[in-house]
Amino acid sequence: MRPPPRALLLALVLLLTASGCGLAAPGGSGTEPRVTILGPWTDAQERRFKDVLDGFGIPYTYQGTAATREVLLAEVQAGNPPDIAILPGVGELVEYAAEGRLKSLTGLYDPGEYGTPWLPEAEGMKKDLWVPLKVDLKSIVWYRRGEAPRPRPAPLDAWCTAMGDDGSSGWPGSDWIEDLILQQAGPVQYARWATGHLDWTAGHVVTAWTTWAGLLAQGSRTRRQTILEDDHRGRPGGHGLLFGGGCALEHQGSFARSFYGDHRDRADLTDSAALLPGGPYTVKAHEVSADFAALFGDGDRARTLIRRLTSEKAQEEWGRTGGVFSADSAVPARTGEADRAIGGRLTDQRVPLCLDASDVMPAAVRDAFYEAVLLTVAHPDEPVLPRLEDIQKVQDAQPDTVRRLTGVCGRPQ
Repeated sequence: MRPPPRALLLALVLLLTASGCGLAAPGGSGTEPRVTILGPWTDAQERRFKDVLDGFGIPYTYQGTAATREVLLAEVQAGNPPDIAILPGVGELVEYAAEGRLKSLTGLYDPGEYGTPWLPEAEGMKKDLWVPLKVDLKSIVWYRRGEAPRPRPAPLDAWCTAMGDDGSSGWPGSDWIEDLILQQAGPVQYARWATGHLDWTAGHVVTAWTTWAGLLAQGSRTRRQTILEDDHRGRPGGHGLLFGGGCALEHQGSFARSFYGDHRDRADLTDSAALLPGGPYTVKAHEVSADFAALFGDGDRARTLIRRLTSEKAQEEWGRTGGVFSADSAVPARTGEADRAIGGRLTDQRVPLCLDASDVMPAAVRDAFYEAVLLTVAHPDEPVLPRLEDIQKVQDAQPDTVRRLTGVCGRPQ
């Protein structure tokens, strides 16, 4: 179960891009120049995003794909990047910033309305090169309403677990390891690891990885093969893993409710710390993720579109569609029991928030991380250290760009 070689994946993406696959119907009318947007949202999420875009009256073309990083790299290499790219994390955006490809967003939004970690900075680089449009809470576990779990580590059979994804298979497993490092070692060591200042072979990382492998080892080979092959969203047209039968707990971000369909109001959540293997732990921090917008084009229409997307009105309107949370502190709190629980954790100043570590890492390191995750699912009884040594070799070969990233963890304002 190795991910496809990066060169092959890029070749396929270039072919799809050249043939126009994945382009959504454009907004606006006539022959006016269109703002080109690349983003991670497809299907229902794409429709909701386009509803917001349509309200601006700015002609656009939106390309939605789960492989945003690969598509963007292919388009940049072809000399035709989108005006606006929206990526799940800043790891690659830091690399594009180091190459001088990103345009400043200064004046397009109010940085004072965003707290840590929503505007991480890279030392020695310009500020205001990216802004979060949509954020999600992690370090939580979903369960069916009325079936609240006991505060103790749950066995593998209780977990709804799958590694499959259209973009990068393996990332759901990386969330487990990240959460374990966060709850075992705390946010300071977590941030050092995410930004390359703590080696992959360090004790904190080895302990977390070994803990997760121990959970996987409880399952049979057939069960682990199912985990490798199944999609983390569940079956097409279904109700996600949690309501697909056979499991009771799902370690997944706040976006998971969008997979549950008409069962979404039957899902409740709790902090993951009490249920993670090797625990229970105290809640040291919450892992979060964000979809960051960056400007590759410098046209007035693209700048205006960024300004409107980050406005309080647009963020509030988008949030009303369900499952969308804003990092802007000026956006009113959401209603609904689950929404209040998520929003409360995103704004609780007592508990730090930490960006998803794999989203902070350089692309090559992230890919090696995901590959090691898949290998661990397939062979949890094998020593973890050689796999971590392999990731460390990849990290050592990278430029120190991401090591300059600061503000990965912090308390919300």
